[in-house]
Amino acid sequence: MSEDKDYPVSTLRHSTAHLMASAVKELYPNVQLGIGPAIEDGFYYDFLTEKPFTPEDLTKIEKRMRDIVKRKASPFVRDEMSKEEAKRFFDEQGESLKVELIEETPEEEVFSTYTHQTPQGPFIDWCRGPHVPNTKVLKHFKLTKLAAAYWRGDEKRPQLQRIYGTAFFEQEELDDYLKRLEEAEKRDHRRLGRELGLFLISSEVGVGLPLWLPKGAMLRRTLEEFIRTELLKRGYQPVVTPHIAKADLFRTSGHMTAYAESMYPVMDREHEEFVLKPVNCPFHIQIYKSQARSYRDLPLRFAEFGTVYRWEQSGEVGGLTRVRGFTQDDAHLFLMPEQLREEFKRNVELVLLVLNRLNMTYTARVGFRDPNKPDKYVGSSEAWEQSQGALLAAVQELGEEMGMAYTVEEGEAAIYGPKLDFMVKDAIGRQWQLGTVQVDYVLPERFNLEYTGPDGNPHRPVMIHRAPFGSFERFVGVLIEHFAGAFPLWLAPEQVRLLPIADRHQEYARGVAERLKADGFRVEVDERVERTGFKIREAQLHKIPYMLIVGDNEVESGSVSVRARDAGDLGPTPVEDLIARLKQEQD
Repeated sequence: MSEDKDYPVSTLRHSTAHLMASAVKELYPNVQLGIGPAIEDGFYYDFLTEKPFTPEDLTKIEKRMRDIVKRKASPFVRDEMSKEEAKRFFDEQGESLKVELIEETPEEEVFSTYTHQTPQGPFIDWCRGPHVPNTKVLKHFKLTKLAAAYWRGDEKRPQLQRIYGTAFFEQEELDDYLKRLEEAEKRDHRRLGRELGLFLISSEVGVGLPLWLPKGAMLRRTLEEFIRTELLKRGYQPVVTPHIAKADLFRTSGHMTAYAESMYPVMDREHEEFVLKPVNCPFHIQIYKSQARSYRDLPLRFAEFGTVYRWEQSGEVGGLTRVRGFTQDDAHLFLMPEQLREEFKRNVELVLLVLNRLNMTYTARVGFRDPNKPDKYVGSSEAWEQSQGALLAAVQELGEEMGMAYTVEEGEAAIYGPKLDFMVKDAIGRQWQLGTVQVDYVLPERFNLEYTGPDGNPHRPVMIHRAPFGSFERFVGVLIEHFAGAFPLWLAPEQVRLLPIADRHQEYARGVAERLKADGFRVEVDERVERTGFKIREAQLHKIPYMLIVGDNEVESGSVSVRARDAGDLGPTPVEDLIARLKQEQD
């Protein structure tokens, strides 16, 4: 590494966050400082201000940052002080948010500050560090966007203004990143969702509660049919469960304590407490318990497209990727311990089938519980050791057989067991967590599940929780951005649009549409009195895979003039040849 790069990029970005905070304090002295960490691909800093920042403010702040850097190099100087000294100093500076953080920090921690010089004097921030040597190192940065965030993630606390930015060692790296951001903006599923008529978020319904429009519902149904066909092949049995249940069901599962912040409030009716379900598993457990089970019945596989409800803070809800009501392609398997490895492998193969069908690359992440935060989870240490060992053994075997690379990360487990998550890369390199397979020794114990073994004695089953899509909402949001709304033929809500040139061609166009529909294709006829060029441009904006233009020549010859979204003008084609082409592409 050169001298400029003799530290991680996260350090570079954290230092740039301090630089940004100093510029904000120079321009807006009454603003209070929150926190400013480095994050993946960049950094942010939160500020308490009476007047929200604007894009124009962002431009001013970035200019002031560059002005500070152009001056004589100012080192980042580290100092230490006692807790009382730190509280007193930041209280005198009017930084009440910093004082709150300091008060909650244990006495034994080192209280360090970092100082760098600006045209108006020293900027001092309470921070663990580390930082780059000096401000001259901070050459290649860009402020990217504004957002709002509640202080400490608590919606009852003040709403802060969050400024995001990024920084790199080289200008070329920054330019590449900004190009990716520009491409991400073009692919934003919220914008494309509106333009393509897929879904909407109504303020009268509530944020985080999407409404599926006809084309979005068709896209979703196509995905459902795809996965339902695969489930039936693999011996899954469909079940349907209600949206609410008694609160005691979730007290038994442990969700009412370990998952309380994500659950909606309890509803008290006729001296009984009910809650909206945050998960489907306790319902499927009740179906398992509804009759005696033998080892001959196992494995049992219950599947449901189940809608669940989780409270997400308003500052974190966005589009389809973070919602408050969503549908999972959920399934729960009940099996003997000796069946675990084979069933786990089959579920991983199902997730990979989905991702490969959609041309998505992935990495696998094994999520274990955080041993330093036992209150986040339910179940005994023995059950966790058993489930983590069983999952890791299955993943290791898959790694050897299928060449599947994986990482192991503490703190990424579900509340009741370890899991294997699939981290999917979209077309522009962003990573999303989608499909998941989880191993559970805890809930069978909490609900006292049993089956009669070959020895005639009761035994405890093991559960697998799995969802290849994760949630339809998140999965569709990622797909929209991955394909930039230009879905492959089999998935497109509208696959073919017929464009009759004049009124006299409409009857023939309708006849062609009926023939295509009879073969299972999703077809519309644009009968509006508009110029053909206008209709073509609009169909292209709607990203229709195939446009079929019909005029006198086509009516006379029994053909259509084909225009493909990706390949352009394909010329006149007999209708039967077109149907054969579409079937081949769809298959």
